[in-house]
This record gives sequence, structure tokens and C-alpha cells, in this order.
Amino acid sequence: MDGGIHHYARGEWHGPSLSHRRIRFQKGLYADFHHFLLLGEGRGELHFDNGEDRPLHGPLIAFLPPQARCDLSIAAGTAAHLVGVSPQIMVDAIGDKVESYSLRIFTEQRKVVESADPLLVAEIAPLVTGFVRELGDPARASWMVASSYIRLTLMALWRGCDGERSEQRGQGETGSILQRYRQLVEAGFRRHRPISEYAAELGVTADRLHSICQRTLGRSPIQLLHERVVQEAKLRLERSARNIQEISDSLGFRDPTYFSHFFKRKTGLSPAGYRQIARASAGSENSMLSSGYADWP
Repeated sequence: MDGGIHHYARGEWHGPSLSHRRIRFQKGLYADFHHFLLLGEGRGELHFDNGEDRPLHGPLIAFLPPQARCDLSIAAGTAAHLVGVSPQIMVDAIGDKVESYSLRIFTEQRKVVESADPLLVAEIAPLVTGFVRELGDPARASWMVASSYIRLTLMALWRGCDGERSEQRGQGETGSILQRYRQLVEAGFRRHRPISEYAAELGVTADRLHSICQRTLGRSPIQLLHERVVQEAKLRLERSARNIQEISDSLGFRDPTYFSHFFKRKTGLSPAGYRQIARASAGSENSMLSSGYADWP
């Protein structure tokens, strides 16, 4: 997989030019990529497919998910770094730690951080330029390094955009317990822990946790846990090259047969059947596929 890294990642340096340039983000191989733009001193403009134009005044960092389909105009004399990664690398970068649930939601939204926050731009700039250098050296371009750069960039941007603190404000007790349950599930869904352990870690009874989830989301804690496992299985079946046994192992199932029975019971399809449909539906809208990171409530 590392040998074909340029099918899964792009890293470009566009130096200052005497004339204005225009770049299409989601073109050809990059149609489903997430993009980061680091614009230096100068001007640019984003031209979205829906007719919206967004002027840019550097220095700034912008994040654009695949659904934010647009072109970039760079003014004469302005430099820019452009980084893009496939859904496969984004899945690896987000991972399955406590913060991963929040990062999944975050990556569904476009973000532009201008020079009004120069410290954040200065923090992210070496990560973006490091990613571009990594891909620019064919002898060492590494999937793991690329994924690590994207993880650090995402975390810095999420924190800098106040994502960490805003999630903690105004939730109330019920919202706080539900949010903490989501985070615990994110960190531990592969271990298939009983709901009673989650409840004990949250300092509530299993009945109390059940009541909160049922009243707020209309599903029990075990349903939410199973939905998270299914969502991750779908993502890996769609977006990774691992075989069924490797995916089963990575999700904590004791054997691939049990995983197949679980997945078919929840989706109506075997893992192999789901993967076949996912590959046949690549690039099209199919409601049975995992449409994004924010699907888990």
C-alpha cells in the first residue's frame, strides 16, 4: 500500500507566480479526497459548485471535505501548499481513540482559519509543509507518516476552532453523560465490553444509561454500540484493502464467522456481499453505504 501512496495522497507546493492560477480540488483521482490548503501572504478565492465564492486573505489554513466541491484561484505573487488525502488515509488518521468521534464530525464541515489566529496557522504550517516534503521524496514516502501528519493537523485545527471546549458547554447532565458514553464507546468498541462496565465508568446505573439513550436518541446503549461497530465495519469494507478476517480481527471479533453472522444480522448482507456492492457503487449515491463519519449519532 505504501508503494502506491500517490494514489491515496497528494502534496503540492505552488510557488509565487507572475500570473493568477486556478486549481480544481476534486479532479479525477482526487474526487473523494479531503483537502487542506495553506495559503501564504497574499490573496486567493474559493469558487464552490453551488455558485458561492469565498475570498481568501493569507496567511490562512483551510480544510475542505469532499462534499465542499470547489476550485481555488491563487493571485499572482501568492504561494500555497495543497494537501489531499483519500478516505482510507483519513480513516487511519482519525483512528478509534477518545477524540475520534469528535474528529469524525469535524471532518464533515469546511473550515477556514485566517491570519486573525496567527498562532494556529503557525502551528499547522510545519505539519502541512512536512507532509508535502514526505510525499515529494519517492524513496521514503510513507503511508504511516502521511497518516500521522494528517492526525496532528486535524487535532490542531479541531482544538484551534474551539471544538474541544464547545462540546463541553451547555450540555447539562444528560448531554454530558451521553457525550461521555460516545467517547467511551469510541475508545473501546472493539473490546466488546458489557454495557454495565460503561455505566460503572460513567458513575450511573445501567438502567439510568439506558433511559438517557432511549429518551434522547430512541435507541438503547447496546443498539448504539452495535451501530458503531457496524459503521466501522462498513468504513473498512468500503475504504480499506484488508481481507474479511483482518477486518474481523481489527474489530475484536473472536472469529470471522461470528463477525459475518453479526454483520449480516445488522445489515442483511454478508461482509463480502457488502464490499462487492460498495465497489460497484463507487462514485454514486447509495443509501445503504456508509455515507460519512457523522452517521453514528
